[in-house]
Amino acid sequence: MLKRILSAMILIATLSNVNAQDSSAPAAPATKISGYVDAYFRYNLNDPKESYNTGGTSFTNSQNAFQLGMASVKIEHSFGKVGAVADLGFGTRAREFSYADADYLANVKQAYVTYAPSDNVKFTMGKWATHVGYELVDPTLNKNYSMSYMFSYGPFSHTGIKADFTLGGGSGLMFGIANPIDVTAPASAPTKTLLAQYSYVGSKFSAYLNYLGYFGAKTSIPTASNLNQFGLTMTATLSDKFSIGYDGTVQSVKDEEDDKSKSWWGSALYFNYMPTDKFALCLRTEYFGDEKYGLKTGANVFQSTLSANFKVGSFLIIPEIRLDNASQEIFEKKGGTTKSTATGILAAVYAF
Repeated sequence: MLKRILSAMILIATLSNVNAQDSSAPAAPATKISGYVDAYFRYNLNDPKESYNTGGTSFTNSQNAFQLGMASVKIEHSFGKVGAVADLGFGTRAREFSYADADYLANVKQAYVTYAPSDNVKFTMGKWATHVGYELVDPTLNKNYSMSYMFSYGPFSHTGIKADFTLGGGSGLMFGIANPIDVTAPASAPTKTLLAQYSYVGSKFSAYLNYLGYFGAKTSIPTASNLNQFGLTMTATLSDKFSIGYDGTVQSVKDEEDDKSKSWWGSALYFNYMPTDKFALCLRTEYFGDEKYGLKTGANVFQSTLSANFKVGSFLIIPEIRLDNASQEIFEKKGGTTKSTATGILAAVYAF
């Protein structure tokens, strides 16, 4: 009898120990899903006949019409040192962002895998949004709804491999090599784009010094034989209600058609006022210079954009007024051309 009781006690203790070990074992992290839907109405006072000639920047080139911006879903998962991200978008914004890709890739904003062998090193391979510039493709990450000229004519994405290094003290380095700019799956890409970034992130100030370029291209992708682009992005938090952002970049190219060097550059300031967590104002002022015909516009443009952000939970309403003034008549106006244009936008974004 005593033997049976001792055997039962040993069995119960063993099962309890197994259960304790199972409950203390780390569970696999859950898959994270996020996204948003945005829509807008835009009216240009010049009332141009050609919708693409209403402002010259990305994503908001409709006229007197309601438009779907993008329905976006982002799926993230990681386990241990390995992770993966699939960021998909549907709508005109996603299609223009992936303009250089075939139809079956047009909905892929980002798709990459990561491997972090230590806390200070992370490798990324796949397609990701560019490191150059202040603005991002997702309207949930900008305070202005319309885009700057520097965003519109700079790189959108890179497909390749990169390594991020944490140096300590808020500093970091990134080096990478990728396909031609914005191209996800070329049939052949003997010319690769070199990528680099130095970053510093502090409690009230951050700065990113960016570079991309390639040399000696001999194929139709890319069209220029040489390209170099440098950029500087900074953000300073002056108080809990006010911050200033800066974005500047210069790109020089050597055109394979006439073997001449050309360039364009831009500089912008973002004045952000956030009196409450439900209301914010952002004034963007940008000067965009193309006097050397780097983009074949032959004009310099100064634009000012004032956007208000009204937030109720996950719902965001963005009314916006934008003024563009150019050194040449590059904007259409009722069949003719003019040096200036004015635009009003009302956008709505719901994030989840």
